[in-house]
Amino acid sequence: MRQAPVLSLRGATKRFGGLVAVDQLGFDVAEHQVMGLIGPNGSGKSTTLNLISGALSPTSGTIALKGQPITALSARAIARKGVSRTFQLVRMLPSMTVLENVMAGAVFGHRRRWGGSAEAHAIAMLEEVGMADEAGSPIGQLTYIDTKRLELARALAGEPEVLLLDEWLAGLNPTELEEGIALIHRLRDEGRTIVLVEHVMDAIRSLCDACVVMSSGKKIAEGTPEEVLSDPEVIRAYLGDDDA
Repeated sequence: MRQAPVLSLRGATKRFGGLVAVDQLGFDVAEHQVMGLIGPNGSGKSTTLNLISGALSPTSGTIALKGQPITALSARAIARKGVSRTFQLVRMLPSMTVLENVMAGAVFGHRRRWGGSAEAHAIAMLEEVGMADEAGSPIGQLTYIDTKRLELARALAGEPEVLLLDEWLAGLNPTELEEGIALIHRLRDEGRTIVLVEHVMDAIRSLCDACVVMSSGKKIAEGTPEEVLSDPEVIRAYLGDDDA
Protein backbone atom coordinates (compact mmCIF):
# COMPACT_ATOMS: atom_id res chain seq x y z
CA MET A 1 0.00 0.00 0.00
CA ARG A 2 1.40 3.38 -1.04
CA GLN A 3 2.18 5.67 1.86
CA ALA A 4 0.36 9.00 1.98
CA PRO A 5 2.64 12.00 1.27
CA VAL A 6 3.94 14.08 4.15
CA LEU A 7 3.36 17.29 2.17
CA SER A 8 0.86 17.77 -0.63
CA LEU A 9 0.04 20.81 -2.80
CA ARG A 10 -3.01 20.85 -5.04
CA GLY A 11 -3.72 23.79 -7.33
CA ALA A 12 -1.74 26.16 -5.09
CA THR A 13 -2.00 29.66 -6.54
CA LYS A 14 -0.78 33.05 -5.35
CA ARG A 15 -1.77 36.28 -7.04
CA PHE A 16 -0.40 39.74 -6.27
CA GLY A 17 -2.89 41.98 -8.06
CA GLY A 18 -2.51 41.09 -11.74
CA LEU A 19 0.66 39.06 -11.21
CA VAL A 20 0.29 35.30 -10.77
CA ALA A 21 3.43 34.34 -8.83
CA VAL A 22 2.41 30.69 -8.33
CA ASP A 23 -0.04 29.20 -10.81
CA GLN A 24 -2.00 25.98 -10.07
CA LEU A 25 1.01 24.24 -8.55
CA GLY A 26 0.72 20.65 -7.41
CA PHE A 27 3.22 18.09 -6.11
CA ASP A 28 3.70 15.58 -3.30
CA VAL A 29 6.65 15.04 -0.99
CA ALA A 30 7.03 11.56 0.51
CA GLU A 31 8.43 10.88 3.97
CA HIS A 32 12.26 10.91 4.04
CA GLN A 33 12.35 12.40 0.53
CA VAL A 34 14.50 15.35 -0.53
CA MET A 35 12.54 17.37 -3.08
CA GLY A 36 14.31 20.06 -5.08
CA LEU A 37 12.34 23.10 -6.22
CA ILE A 38 14.29 24.62 -9.10
CA GLY A 39 13.85 27.10 -11.92
CA PRO A 40 15.03 30.50 -13.13
CA ASN A 41 14.95 33.53 -10.84
CA GLY A 42 11.44 34.89 -10.49
CA SER A 43 9.78 31.56 -11.27
CA GLY A 44 7.88 31.40 -7.94
CA LYS A 45 10.05 29.03 -5.90
CA SER A 46 10.46 31.14 -2.76
CA THR A 47 6.82 32.20 -2.97
CA THR A 48 5.94 28.50 -2.91
CA LEU A 49 7.97 28.02 0.28
CA ASN A 50 6.20 31.05 1.73
CA LEU A 51 2.85 29.42 0.97
CA ILE A 52 3.88 26.15 2.60
CA SER A 53 5.27 27.85 5.71
CA GLY A 54 2.34 30.25 6.09
CA ALA A 55 4.33 33.43 5.48
CA LEU A 56 1.82 33.99 2.65
CA SER A 57 -1.73 32.68 2.25
CA PRO A 58 -2.67 31.01 -1.05
CA THR A 59 -5.17 32.83 -3.24
CA SER A 60 -6.61 29.42 -4.05
CA GLY A 61 -5.73 25.74 -3.86
CA THR A 62 -4.85 23.54 -0.90
CA ILE A 63 -1.73 22.55 1.03
CA ALA A 64 -1.81 19.54 3.39
CA LEU A 65 0.66 18.24 5.96
CA LYS A 66 0.29 14.51 6.68
CA GLY A 67 -3.20 14.65 5.17
CA GLN A 68 -4.37 17.61 7.28
CA PRO A 69 -5.07 20.96 5.56
CA ILE A 70 -2.77 23.78 6.66
CA THR A 71 -3.85 26.25 3.96
CA ALA A 72 -5.65 28.65 6.31
CA LEU A 73 -3.26 28.42 9.27
CA SER A 74 -0.86 31.12 10.48
CA ALA A 75 2.90 30.70 10.14
CA ARG A 76 3.13 30.08 13.88
CA ALA A 77 0.47 27.37 13.75
CA ILE A 78 2.15 25.70 10.77
CA ALA A 79 5.49 25.71 12.63
CA ARG A 80 3.73 24.01 15.54
CA LYS A 81 2.34 21.41 13.12
CA GLY A 82 5.86 20.55 12.01
CA VAL A 83 7.18 22.83 9.24
CA SER A 84 10.52 24.62 9.81
CA ARG A 85 12.40 26.77 7.35
CA THR A 86 15.45 28.86 6.60
CA PHE A 87 15.39 32.09 4.58
CA GLN A 88 17.36 33.50 1.65
CA LEU A 89 18.48 36.32 3.95
CA VAL A 90 19.48 34.83 7.30
CA ARG A 91 17.24 35.99 10.15
CA MET A 92 18.75 35.92 13.63
CA LEU A 93 17.78 37.25 17.07
CA PRO A 94 20.77 39.61 17.47
CA SER A 95 20.39 40.29 21.21
CA MET A 96 20.63 36.57 22.03
CA THR A 97 23.56 34.16 22.08
CA VAL A 98 23.99 31.34 19.59
CA LEU A 99 22.50 28.85 22.06
CA GLU A 100 19.53 31.09 22.90
CA ASN A 101 18.75 31.48 19.18
CA VAL A 102 18.55 27.71 18.78
CA MET A 103 16.55 27.32 21.99
CA ALA A 104 13.95 29.67 20.50
CA GLY A 105 13.47 27.13 17.70
CA ALA A 106 12.90 24.39 20.27
CA VAL A 107 10.45 26.47 22.34
CA PHE A 108 8.31 27.57 19.39
CA GLY A 109 8.65 24.42 17.29
CA HIS A 110 6.75 21.20 16.82
CA ARG A 111 7.51 19.63 20.23
CA ARG A 112 7.32 22.84 22.35
CA ARG A 113 10.31 22.09 24.56
CA TRP A 114 11.04 24.27 27.60
CA GLY A 115 13.82 24.86 30.12
CA GLY A 116 16.45 22.18 30.42
CA SER A 117 14.88 20.07 27.69
CA ALA A 118 15.03 22.99 25.22
CA GLU A 119 18.64 23.74 26.16
CA ALA A 120 19.81 20.13 25.84
CA HIS A 121 18.06 19.77 22.49
CA ALA A 122 19.52 23.07 21.24
CA ILE A 123 23.04 21.92 22.19
CA ALA A 124 22.47 18.66 20.30
CA MET A 125 21.40 20.62 17.19
CA LEU A 126 24.48 22.86 17.44
CA GLU A 127 26.60 19.71 17.58
CA GLU A 128 24.82 18.43 14.50
CA VAL A 129 25.80 21.50 12.46
CA GLY A 130 29.32 21.69 13.93
CA MET A 131 28.82 24.75 16.15
CA ALA A 132 28.76 23.37 19.70
CA ASP A 133 31.90 25.38 20.58
CA GLU A 134 30.11 28.62 19.63
CA ALA A 135 27.12 28.12 21.97
CA GLY A 136 27.93 31.11 24.18
CA SER A 137 29.04 33.44 21.38
CA PRO A 138 27.16 36.60 20.43
CA ILE A 139 25.66 36.67 16.94
CA GLY A 140 27.87 39.54 15.81
CA GLN A 141 31.02 37.41 16.02
CA LEU A 142 29.85 34.75 13.57
CA THR A 143 31.15 34.25 10.04
CA TYR A 144 28.65 34.13 7.18
CA ILE A 145 28.61 30.33 6.94
CA ASP A 146 28.20 30.09 10.71
CA THR A 147 25.09 32.29 10.59
CA LYS A 148 23.79 29.84 7.99
CA ARG A 149 24.63 26.89 10.22
CA LEU A 150 22.98 28.61 13.16
CA GLU A 151 19.76 29.26 11.25
CA LEU A 152 19.73 25.62 10.17
CA ALA A 153 20.25 24.47 13.78
CA ARG A 154 17.35 26.66 14.89
CA ALA A 155 15.10 25.19 12.18
CA LEU A 156 16.11 21.67 13.20
CA ALA A 157 15.45 22.47 16.86
CA GLY A 158 11.77 22.73 15.97
CA GLU A 159 11.87 18.98 15.19
CA PRO A 160 10.09 19.45 11.87
CA GLU A 161 8.13 16.92 9.88
CA VAL A 162 9.23 18.94 6.82
CA LEU A 163 12.32 21.17 6.58
CA LEU A 164 12.25 23.97 3.99
CA LEU A 165 15.64 25.28 2.83
CA ASP A 166 15.48 28.48 0.77
CA GLU A 167 18.78 28.80 -1.14
CA TRP A 168 20.69 27.77 2.00
CA LEU A 169 23.88 27.30 -0.02
CA ALA A 170 23.76 30.75 -1.64
CA GLY A 171 26.76 33.03 -1.09
CA LEU A 172 29.15 30.34 0.11
CA ASN A 173 32.69 30.12 -1.25
CA PRO A 174 33.78 26.82 -2.87
CA THR A 175 35.14 25.32 0.38
CA GLU A 176 32.07 26.37 2.36
CA LEU A 177 29.84 25.07 -0.41
CA GLU A 178 31.44 21.65 -0.14
CA GLU A 179 30.90 21.71 3.64
CA GLY A 180 27.31 22.88 3.22
CA ILE A 181 26.41 20.12 0.76
CA ALA A 182 28.00 17.54 3.09
CA LEU A 183 25.93 18.87 6.00
CA ILE A 184 22.65 18.63 4.08
CA HIS A 185 23.73 15.17 2.91
CA ARG A 186 23.98 14.10 6.55
CA LEU A 187 20.46 15.40 7.20
CA ARG A 188 19.26 13.46 4.17
CA ASP A 189 20.99 10.31 5.41
CA GLU A 190 19.22 10.73 8.77
CA GLY A 191 15.94 10.34 6.88
CA ARG A 192 14.69 13.91 7.17
CA THR A 193 12.04 15.18 4.77
CA ILE A 194 13.37 18.27 2.98
CA VAL A 195 12.14 20.67 0.30
CA LEU A 196 15.01 22.80 -0.96
CA VAL A 197 15.08 25.74 -3.33
CA GLU A 198 18.49 25.79 -4.91
CA HIS A 199 20.47 27.07 -7.91
CA VAL A 200 23.60 24.98 -7.23
CA MET A 201 23.13 22.08 -9.64
CA ASP A 202 25.84 19.95 -8.02
CA ALA A 203 23.75 20.09 -4.85
CA ILE A 204 20.56 19.24 -6.73
CA ARG A 205 22.17 16.23 -8.38
CA SER A 206 23.77 14.86 -5.22
CA LEU A 207 21.00 15.61 -2.70
CA CYS A 208 17.61 15.36 -4.37
CA ASP A 209 15.47 12.27 -4.89
CA ALA A 210 13.09 14.26 -7.11
CA CYS A 211 12.71 17.77 -8.48
CA VAL A 212 9.87 20.08 -9.45
CA VAL A 213 10.87 22.68 -12.03
CA MET A 214 9.03 26.00 -12.12
CA SER A 215 8.92 28.73 -14.75
CA SER A 216 6.72 31.85 -14.56
CA GLY A 217 4.85 30.36 -11.59
CA LYS A 218 3.96 27.09 -13.32
CA LYS A 219 5.32 23.58 -12.92
CA ILE A 220 6.97 22.66 -16.22
CA ALA A 221 8.62 19.37 -15.22
CA GLU A 222 8.81 16.85 -12.40
CA GLY A 223 11.02 13.79 -11.95
CA THR A 224 14.51 12.74 -10.92
CA PRO A 225 17.29 15.36 -11.24
CA GLU A 226 18.64 13.52 -14.30
CA GLU A 227 15.22 13.50 -15.97
CA VAL A 228 14.32 17.14 -15.40
CA LEU A 229 17.75 18.58 -16.14
CA SER A 230 17.75 16.88 -19.55
CA ASP A 231 14.19 18.01 -20.36
CA PRO A 232 14.21 20.38 -23.40
CA GLU A 233 11.59 22.65 -21.83
CA VAL A 234 13.66 22.98 -18.66
CA ILE A 235 16.78 23.75 -20.68
CA ARG A 236 14.85 26.43 -22.59
CA ALA A 237 13.54 27.96 -19.35
CA TYR A 238 17.06 28.30 -17.99
CA LEU A 239 18.77 29.44 -21.19
CA GLY A 240 16.02 31.99 -21.76
CA ASP A 241 16.66 33.69 -18.39
CA ASP A 242 19.73 35.88 -18.00
CA ASP A 243 19.79 35.19 -14.25
CA ALA A 244 19.51 31.41 -14.46
